[in-house]
Amino acid sequence: MGAYILRRLLLMIPTLFGIMAISFVVVQFAPGGPVEQVIAKLTNQGGSASDRLGGGGGGDLAGGNNFDPAASVNSKYRGAQGLDPEFIAKLEKQFGFDKPPLERFGLMLWNYARFDFGDSYFRDISVVNLILEKMPVSISIGLWITLLSYLISIPLGIRKAVKDGSSFDTWTSAIVIIGYAIPGFLFGILLMILFAGGSFWDWFPLRGLTSDNWDQLSWPQRILDYFWHLTLPLTAMVLSAFATSTLLTKNSFLEEIRKQYVVTARAKGLSERQVLYGHVFRNAMLIVIAGFPGAFISAFFSGSLLIENIFSLDGLGLLGFKSVVDRDYPVVFANLYIMSLIGLFVSLISDLTYTWIDPRIDFERRDV
Repeated sequence: MGAYILRRLLLMIPTLFGIMAISFVVVQFAPGGPVEQVIAKLTNQGGSASDRLGGGGGGDLAGGNNFDPAASVNSKYRGAQGLDPEFIAKLEKQFGFDKPPLERFGLMLWNYARFDFGDSYFRDISVVNLILEKMPVSISIGLWITLLSYLISIPLGIRKAVKDGSSFDTWTSAIVIIGYAIPGFLFGILLMILFAGGSFWDWFPLRGLTSDNWDQLSWPQRILDYFWHLTLPLTAMVLSAFATSTLLTKNSFLEEIRKQYVVTARAKGLSERQVLYGHVFRNAMLIVIAGFPGAFISAFFSGSLLIENIFSLDGLGLLGFKSVVDRDYPVVFANLYIMSLIGLFVSLISDLTYTWIDPRIDFERRDV
């Protein structure tokens, strides 16, 4: 097992390299980079660059005699006509675009290997601190969605497999299919209209994870306040997640129940509970566990984007989306790097969990 773990860890290096390389190449051809963003703000909204840039280092870009609005120059940036070439050069230097692409990519990899993600282009904060600031929201959503979906779907899926073809299986399947068909964000809007002061009841809050008077609450009140804020977002997201894992659990158990070893176990006089949880469970749960990394990463990051937007939850999903729109490349690449790294490690942990559930699985005898 040690050799397998080592191979998987070494395989993470070229995998991360490929992910970052492809993303970096795509970014090179994407229009409207950070330099163009600043130019657009200057030409469309007026003011100085230091007024429009969120971080430091921009105060000398448009100051002094370097900025001449009357100058007419040819520039590779759209809308840069009338801006001093020295000003454009300083913008490129600030954002690192004065270096060749290969040099910038190599420098980014070297910094990321040391977990040095630099500063945000348009916020006066380091990328690490910015991600840490948004992470509690995404962790709350990801962990609770994964936990709730598995706590509901596994018992329900097992029950549906045992009662396959019965009325219970029929009406629960209808609920599951409807839940799967309704997008989480659409269900979130419905919940907001019904229970968050939209048109009917005003029972739940719409913004954030805590109330404004959080610091004044006792610990029991803080716990209740926390779950009060999470009720609608979790309900909106758990519907589709619970539906998928329920059907997966049912089909997995049905496949195992029909195998010969189950017939043999029943013939030996074992009870249905002993057969189900002593023999079938271990084999059937392997495929369910295989879906855990994807479910967790989706809920932790991309899956919560629209829900974060609807309920004003400022997490990593919303941060990543806004960073792409604003062309805040340090935040975009750092988010991608961290989430890819987490995904690779969670996938490795999932494989190790296989061996814990079923010792017959031996990854040492298989090629990575």
